[in-house]
Amino acid sequence: MTSVQPAPADTLLARSARQSLAEQLAGRYAERIAQRLLAPGARLPSVRECARHHAVSPSTVVDAYDLLQARGLVQARPQRGFFVRDAAAHERGVRSGASATPGVAPRPPQRPAPVDATALIRSMFQAQGGLPAPGMGTLPEAWLDAPLLQRALRRVCAEPAAWLRYGEPAGDTRLRDALAQRLADIGITAAPGQIVTTVGATHALDLISRTLLQPGDAVLVDEPGWAVEYARLTRAGMRLLPVPRGSSADGGPDLAVMEALLEAHRPRLYITVSVLHNPTGASLTPAAAHQVLRLAEAHGLTIVEDDSYAWLAPPHAPRLSQLDGLKRTLYVSGFSKILVPQWRVGFVAAAPALAERLIDSKLIATLSTPGPLEQAVALCLEQGSLRRHAERVRAQLDAARGRTVRLVREAGFTFAAPPAGLFGWVDVGVDTEPLAQALLDDGWLTAPGTLFHAAPRPTTLMRVNFATAQDAHFWRRLRQRADGTRRHS
Repeated sequence: MTSVQPAPADTLLARSARQSLAEQLAGRYAERIAQRLLAPGARLPSVRECARHHAVSPSTVVDAYDLLQARGLVQARPQRGFFVRDAAAHERGVRSGASATPGVAPRPPQRPAPVDATALIRSMFQAQGGLPAPGMGTLPEAWLDAPLLQRALRRVCAEPAAWLRYGEPAGDTRLRDALAQRLADIGITAAPGQIVTTVGATHALDLISRTLLQPGDAVLVDEPGWAVEYARLTRAGMRLLPVPRGSSADGGPDLAVMEALLEAHRPRLYITVSVLHNPTGASLTPAAAHQVLRLAEAHGLTIVEDDSYAWLAPPHAPRLSQLDGLKRTLYVSGFSKILVPQWRVGFVAAAPALAERLIDSKLIATLSTPGPLEQAVALCLEQGSLRRHAERVRAQLDAARGRTVRLVREAGFTFAAPPAGLFGWVDVGVDTEPLAQALLDDGWLTAPGTLFHAAPRPTTLMRVNFATAQDAHFWRRLRQRADGTRRHS
């Protein structure tokens, strides 16, 4: 069995430093809490585990945790350990108590997000600082085509007159024409008038929720799934109904659970990723897609199909919107995953009457969307340069996936779903949340599986990005950490 190696020298505490070891250790955890790399509610390592990991005495760890507790960053729970405090919830409670009026019932607190989605978002930005990030959610910078974007923007900037006024309410006409052709290429029939542009796919999902839902409505969501979507819906007052995803051979949701939830709660929407699901990489088979649409028809359900990774998918992957013809479906996609993350250009395609309602919601939320960026994307679509770039990226990704799959299997781990697309859903055999903190000490930023569940829970799964997880050193270190955790549990 592989022996457990100590942490790299640059992550050890400095015994000759001006600060005590306890102060240094407390400072390290305080920084992670501030960056949301340790989310509210997360459990700190046990005293023994932390002492072993940082090569200090248990009394040093107790002193460090006491310092964190004195600063209001963590709280001790008898017989359970130390947990990161939810400072915002505490502040809301203090304000509520201070403003309470005798005889008047206090206003119920805002429903908390089921997971701290900002932990995942902040880790994405942390990855941009140079930390190796096998759990990153985007393509590596080196894979992106900056000259392609520069050329498109130069062409657009040569005629700035149109920028002196607000854009079209539905979005740039030229882009919507190009998007109609793009959708036709993947089998979805939508006229330009059925397309509304947005500031990224997340904005499109938000417009749909604002248009079709009211606080208290029930919404079906994939689980595991995208933490930001869980948080957004919950903070808007919706009730999440998680549908298990990733365990069935057809890549689809658990239909028995889905049908039971439909009968019991009568949800208004089902928000799902049918192609290259994040984080499992699964895609619906045509048979599974038909079954989902059959349930939607029987229960009056509207389906929101999030196809954010469309450009990384096989050209003829079946979509729910293709099979349904945008009758009970809305189709959402964008370009930040294939162009650059800051190009927040997205869109939603819907039935004509619903598209008009979405335009009204868009006008209230943002007035318009950035015309120059939309025109540049339209140019990339019209000239075929975006299609050629996507073909090159898919070829690179296929090669990277093959290398990463080999490294995963050589390390003795398994995939919980067949590897496909950008992400792999890897089972490492031990709880990945504390493992992620240990790996962060080693200099690796990972995405533990609890981030992708509607309610935090221990899981042995983690999401890896095939494009950024090709370093054999990472997989050897992960194996060592997992073995050490198993021996000391």
